[in-house]
Amino acid sequence: MTEASPRPVLYTTEVPLRWGDMDQLGHVNNTVYFRLFEQARTEWLGSYPQTPEDNNPAYVVIIHTECSFLKELKAPGTVEVRILAGDRGRSSLVQHYELRRTDDPQTLVSTGSAKLVWVSPDTGRSTPIPARFLENLPGN
Repeated sequence: MTEASPRPVLYTTEVPLRWGDMDQLGHVNNTVYFRLFEQARTEWLGSYPQTPEDNNPAYVVIIHTECSFLKELKAPGTVEVRILAGDRGRSSLVQHYELRRTDDPQTLVSTGSAKLVWVSPDTGRSTPIPARFLENLPGN
């Protein structure tokens, strides 16, 4: 599968695969795919640090995530993880993920998604997406 998503790309990172990421059959374990998505998501979130002017110190929780395993993946190697923009609500954002080996960038090995919700540390309830993220999302 070589199709690229028509969704806007929010972030791209490369992550090396490790020997310990493999299962006893020599394939990258299914839980590692979620960790790769998490690594990209964490880097993306960290690229918009809170500032003193930001009056919304919200944190993110994941309320749903999923992964489709399209091709086998083996270590060693490096994968590119792309985060693509999805639907957005007042306090939520869906991110879509694409995973490809850097030595075979035409082949899509996995897709996934996660629904992020911003939460107020004071109330524990959902809160609007902070401006530092909204300003950098498509459609603004």
